[in-house]
Amino acid sequence: MEHSPKKVGLFMERLLNPAIPVVIFLVFLSMATGLRYGLIQQYTGQIEANLENEARSMAHNLEWEFRVHADAIRRMAKRMVSDPQMSESVWREDAHSYLEDFRIYQAIEWIDRDFFIRWLEPESSNEGTKGFNVAFNEQRREALEAAIEHGNYDISGVIELHQGGQGIVIYAPVGAGAENNGLIAGVFRMETLAHQLIASREPSMFRIEILSKGVPVYTLSDFESSTHLMSYTEPVNIPTLDWQLTVQPSPEWIDKQRSPWPRWTFITLICMGLLTSLSALLLQLILRRNRDLLTARKELDEEIAQRKTIQQDLVRLESTDVLTGLPNRRFFMEDLAHSLNIASRQGRQVALVMLDLDRFQTLNDSLGHQFGDELLAQVAARLDQLSDEGITVAYSGGDEFMICQQNLEDIDDVIYLLGLIKHCFDTPFVIQDEAHGVTATLGVAVYPHSGLDADILLRNADIALYRAKEQGRNTYQFYTEGMQEREVMRLELEKDLSQALANNEFVLHYQPQVNLTSGKINSVEALIRWQHPRRGLLSPIEFIPLAEESGRITDIGQWVVMAACRQLAAWNGTRFENLRVAINLSGRELDEDNLVDRIRNALDAEGIPANRLEVELTEEIFIQNIEHNLGQLSRLHELGIKLAIDDFGVGYSSLAYLRDFPVDFLKIDRSFIRDITERHDDAVITRAIINLAHNLGLHVIAEGVETPAQLAFLKSQGCDLVQGYLISRPVPAAELEKSLANGAFEKLAETSGL
Repeated sequence: MEHSPKKVGLFMERLLNPAIPVVIFLVFLSMATGLRYGLIQQYTGQIEANLENEARSMAHNLEWEFRVHADAIRRMAKRMVSDPQMSESVWREDAHSYLEDFRIYQAIEWIDRDFFIRWLEPESSNEGTKGFNVAFNEQRREALEAAIEHGNYDISGVIELHQGGQGIVIYAPVGAGAENNGLIAGVFRMETLAHQLIASREPSMFRIEILSKGVPVYTLSDFESSTHLMSYTEPVNIPTLDWQLTVQPSPEWIDKQRSPWPRWTFITLICMGLLTSLSALLLQLILRRNRDLLTARKELDEEIAQRKTIQQDLVRLESTDVLTGLPNRRFFMEDLAHSLNIASRQGRQVALVMLDLDRFQTLNDSLGHQFGDELLAQVAARLDQLSDEGITVAYSGGDEFMICQQNLEDIDDVIYLLGLIKHCFDTPFVIQDEAHGVTATLGVAVYPHSGLDADILLRNADIALYRAKEQGRNTYQFYTEGMQEREVMRLELEKDLSQALANNEFVLHYQPQVNLTSGKINSVEALIRWQHPRRGLLSPIEFIPLAEESGRITDIGQWVVMAACRQLAAWNGTRFENLRVAINLSGRELDEDNLVDRIRNALDAEGIPANRLEVELTEEIFIQNIEHNLGQLSRLHELGIKLAIDDFGVGYSSLAYLRDFPVDFLKIDRSFIRDITERHDDAVITRAIINLAHNLGLHVIAEGVETPAQLAFLKSQGCDLVQGYLISRPVPAAELEKSLANGAFEKLAETSGL
């Protein structure tokens, strides 16, 4: 201790060295230069990655366009195979529809077996093309003959069109081999294809070059190419063609991608260096004038700290828990009340954290009380490390601990403390030579927002702890205004739910589904409602989550199946006997091994054919436990029950389960239908889902239809069925029967253009 003043004096002399501000500035300058260089390299790499993504996106779009149009031409060829006597007028009407739908074709042609163009649409803009021999050289003749022989379509590559300009022709044979009746050809110009690539991009931002076997065949650009600009080449996977797509950005695009952060980071660090150097210089001046004062103050602080430590030790000796060595509940509550009085005068906040050990009772019962006592002692030892002048840790009893944090500045201080508490449980506890992982759940109440005295604050922290346990344990929950009221309401509703089935308080409402082809209603969706004796009619959102949490969802699901079958039986022998009813299954119901037997028994009990019942499940349920679900759904499908995927397209879409599962219907989620007439993206996605479903042999149902414009769009895209408030809200069976009997839905169909 004799040399400590000398060491302090030597340190102070070094700290007051006039070279320190200069060194600080040089350090900031080096940091700024290095960081600026690193950021420039990082953003350059990001620009190259963005260009690569643009090129891949364009190549993907090009591949997709070719597949779509090749499949379209092939479908037209199949129609001609199925109707060999098709007249030219019918063919032209069909071709005109394709031109209207796709809007990229220059022309659609029928070519006879001798490779001469006989029919084409439109003729007005393709004068002189009729009668042209498309096998204009040996190479084209061999390619077309091969396509006819094997029944595959052929793509010409970039050629000079007889109509003028460069273009590509897709040929689809009308039958294969000796049964061939010529070819259907789709012609579109290169400039149309190229502009389709950048339809959603600024044309002046990219130079696009299409290469065939490494040789450029078409270029789209509003600026001259430069060897100094970056570029990216992506292969294009198109049958019979060896294409690559080279994308070169314009200088304007590169400039837009660049970030100003390297320059501003450099300037900011230089300014910080100057300010820090000036601050260091000012600090040196202050230190020179106050050196003696700081030394005296340090000695005084040490003496005060020693006295506070002695006082705290004396208090803890009087009110310490014997097992844990922590303050007991009585002392903690007195100290909390005192802290709240101080906080009230100073306008400060105080946080009370209730901590409950997860599964402690199970461990204590199975491993013995000695184990439980040792665990509590070790937990207390770790938590006690958090104690300081502003944090008090106490043992409440059982498996609960209490922590008080004083002098809060903002909520982040509490979040930081919660992180420290959770960190205390990261390392397993070694008890009786065995390691045990233990977690804790926390409830937090903050004065004055969550209570104005110690008892109320403690009660609300307990409520928050209970809410945290409901969320799955090993987490925390802050008490919020209204939580206690919601807790009381939740408990009352849970109690009422246990009696709802016994009192027959549930009812089914039915929402009709309109067939857009016939304008008829052949199916309805059954939606459960709770006719609560005091709160009135409750929607599923108000009680289904509670039923799933309590495990009663299985019993409710069984009631829905029985109620739907009883209603179908009631409709037997009436004008409504052909209606199909769709019901929703939860994930828990699908997990039950007796689900199929239960549904079969319900159908047999009411004498209902299985094909009059439809089961709907969300995509999320489909992909959970795929092997088990596949077995369950296959058994349901074997009974004859129809299967539908609800909320299709919301985050889980996968072609794999569409291929493997016995699905009959896809229901497009209402989030796509809501803005389908305003948002282009939603329209494109909806159109894609409809085409995907039809190509897989599935029917499509659109839910949430509320406007005639939405209905018109869905009908134009070939959607099979629709439901929504435009048709009808979910209504009781009697009201549904009345509307069907009065022809209300047929009148709606006529006014909506169905």
